[in-house]
Formats: sequence, C-alpha cells, structure tokens
Amino acid sequence: MSRKYTYTLLMFIASLFLFPLHGKAQEGGNETIAEYKTRQGEIKELTQYLVEAARNNDDLYSAFYGWKAALQRETSVSSLPDPRFSFAWFIQPVETRTGPQEFKYGLSQTLPWFGKLDLKGEQALRDADIKKAKFDALKLKIFYQVKRIYYDYAYLAQAIRITRENIELMKYLENVARSRYSTGAGTYDGVIKTQVELGKLEDRLRSLEERKRPTVAKLLAAINRPDGQTLPLPASIPVMKIEADPQQLKKDFKEANPNLLALTHKIDKEKLSVELAEKDYFPDFSFGVEYIQTGKSRSPNVTNQDSDPVVAGMSINLPIWLDKQEAQLLEAQHKVKSASRERAGLERNLSADLELEIYRYEDAIRKISLYRDSLTPKAEQSLSVSIEAFQAGTASSSDLIDAERTLIEFQLVYYQALAEQAKRVAAIEYLVGREIPCTVHGLVEKP
Repeated sequence: MSRKYTYTLLMFIASLFLFPLHGKAQEGGNETIAEYKTRQGEIKELTQYLVEAARNNDDLYSAFYGWKAALQRETSVSSLPDPRFSFAWFIQPVETRTGPQEFKYGLSQTLPWFGKLDLKGEQALRDADIKKAKFDALKLKIFYQVKRIYYDYAYLAQAIRITRENIELMKYLENVARSRYSTGAGTYDGVIKTQVELGKLEDRLRSLEERKRPTVAKLLAAINRPDGQTLPLPASIPVMKIEADPQQLKKDFKEANPNLLALTHKIDKEKLSVELAEKDYFPDFSFGVEYIQTGKSRSPNVTNQDSDPVVAGMSINLPIWLDKQEAQLLEAQHKVKSASRERAGLERNLSADLELEIYRYEDAIRKISLYRDSLTPKAEQSLSVSIEAFQAGTASSSDLIDAERTLIEFQLVYYQALAEQAKRVAAIEYLVGREIPCTVHGLVEKP
C-alpha cells in the first residue's frame, strides 16, 4: 500500500468519524429535505410519547375528573335549600267549634341572607379553578419528566454512536501500528497503547449499551407502557433557541404557573369565606304554610263548618352567639393571610428556580456554540495532523491517541450540552406553565 493511498484512506475514515460535527445547525429553509423529514419524525415521536403519557396516567385522569366534579358543585351550593314538607297526625283529635282537627300538612322554604348563595357559588367555582390548576400542574410535570428522560436517551444514542465510531478508528490504527512494527518503522509500545485504548473504548461501549435498559425502563414508566418493550434510539437532539425574552418569561410565569394560579384561586376562595362569615351575623328566613284537615262538626249550623284552617308563618334563626360568629370570621381572615404568605413564598422559590434554569439553558447554548464552532473543529484538525504525522513517522501513537481522546471528549461534551439545553427548555416550560416559542434548528445526526 502506497503512502499516498494509506494517507487518503486514513483521511476518509477520519471524515466518516467526524462527519456529524462538520455541519452547523441549519435553520428552517437551509436544511435538506432529508434533515427536515428526520426532524419532523423526531418531533412526532416525542409528541406521541407525551400524548401516551397523558392518556395512560391514572393520576392525571383522577385530577381531571376531580376538576369536572368540582364544576358541578356550583349549581348545588348556590341553589335554595330544598323545601320542607311536613305532615302531622293528631293522635287525639283536637275538638274545635267547626269540628275535630285530624291531620296537618305543611310546606316551608328557607331563604338565606341576601348574597349568601352567590358567595357559596363563587367559592365552588374557585375550588374548581384550584383543581383545574392542579390538573394543569400535574400534566406539565408529566410532560417534563417524559422530555427529560427522552433527551437523556437521545444523548445515550449519540454517545453509543460516537464510541462505536471511535472503536472502528482505533481498530484501524491498531492495524497500522502492527504493520509499522512488523516493518520496523514503529515500536511495539505503539501497538500496546492502541490496544489499551481500544480496550477502554470497548468497556465504555459496554457500559453505555447496558445503560440503555434502565433508561428505556424509565421512559416506559413515564409513558405508562408495560415493562420489557423496546424503544427506538432517537436520531438526534435539536438545537432549540428560545425566542421569548428571558425577562418577559420571569414576568409571565407569575400569571401562568399553575401552582401559583392554584394559590391565587385559593386566596380568592378564602376572601369569599371572609365575606360569607360576615353575612353569618345576619339571620336566615323561613316561610311556610300549613293546612289543617278538620272533620265534621257535631253541632249543626256552625259558621265556617266546611272550611279547613290554613296557617301562614315565618321564622328566623337568631345569630346571638357572637363569639361563634367572630371565631368564624377570624378563621377566614387568617386563612387569607396563610394562603397569601404561601403564594409569596412559592413565587420567590419558583422565581429562583426559573433564574437557575435560564442560566443553565444559556450556558448550554454557549457550550454548544463553543464546541461546535471552535473546540471540536480544532480537535478535528489536531487529529488530522496527528494522523498525517503518524503516517510520516514524525509522531508517536501516544500523540495520536491523545488527539483522539480530546476529540471524543469534546464530542461527548457537545452532545451533553445539546441534551442539557433541550432539558432546560422543558424545565423552563414547566415553570412558566406553557409552551415556549422556540426556533428548532435542523441539526440532524445519523444514529
């Protein structure tokens, strides 16, 4: 094999090995049709997982039906109490001038103080809003868990691919070192070093392959599929550029985060309780009518002999135990303060969490640009120079292995940063409480 041909072959292998990092992220119109279809397939795959996770989650169904049930309470609590029908039978008929009174029928209706029913209906609606917010929070949490595990799985796929390619390259370099040693152009130390490096790479590959099983198990659990199934390795990890202003996100989350919304609705509900407790100082009214069935009079020619008595009446409760009313009012007021403090504390914690997630996202984006545009290309050049110098006999196998180690380290850090920025976007969406507009670049990696 001529020196020129050997060098060309080495460059070809190196180009195959380095190809995934040659292309920068391509924006919408610049990506190829194949890249676009691959990216669309990955989005569809993740969307399918999210739909499956929501559709099969019993806790989410429980929260949903709890919310639907709470919506029905508004009608029941804001309606008038049921009318009361009463019946009395005189064991010993009461003799009157018009005849003996035998039976008594009554119908009454209680009317709460003005505004009480409306307040109770509003309370029920706020309670339904709380349950809806908790349902949304649970849904966002499920989506975040699925995305986080999915992008871990996507990184694992890239790490396996890179390690396999490095193994193939190291096998070839071992053969080259053997050939040089057999011809006297190299030392046996070069053969040993390539074999040691090859063993390390094979051990790393075994660890990565074994890591697939627990990662798939976690993803299956997140989407509520039975254990033992296999899931395809994601083809790539997209670069997601958040279009929203970070400062705007910090403002928006206060109104959109479902956990904060739940506490906001709780505060409103407790304020209604205060109003309701204040109205308990006033009485409720009950109006009724009674009909008394009277038998035949024993005396002839009695006035109103055939007329049965009809009685109309009214009653009110007397809220005279003011200690009880005051205790109820103070309880409601303290609950408002408690909910307000709870919301303020949660808002501070979530604001700090959001600040941290935005930093992690920006740091991951910075690393993506650094390793994609600067460090990795330089590591590629270093490896190419080392291969050329090794072939020319001016560099040792140690130089070549060091260059290879540096490159694989940069590649792994690059893909870690890709996975990290995708997970940080998911975390920010979880905190903000809604999907964030992103420009998804078509960085398509072959598995």
